[in-house]
Amino acid sequence: MGDTLLALSVPALVFASGLYAAADSWWRRGHPSPPSPYTHQAARLAERAMLADAERIVDEAYGTLGGLYDGPGGSAPLRRDFADSA
Repeated sequence: MGDTLLALSVPALVFASGLYAAADSWWRRGHPSPPSPYTHQAARLAERAMLADAERIVDEAYGTLGGLYDGPGGSAPLRRDFADSA
């Protein structure tokens, strides 16, 4: 009896695997996965967002600490904008 169950378990396993693959394929057709985050466009957008965050942080820090760099009778030195020189 043990050999019979073992012999029948192999086709049952193959059938169940095929049924699962068919159901998964059907589900994926109706619910496609989101676009991959590892595309060139996503990298460019992430770079722009990072640059905007860095500029915001520098501007806030300069606005907060800019008074420390003022001389006794002069004004603060102008911040050079490296984005315009490129």
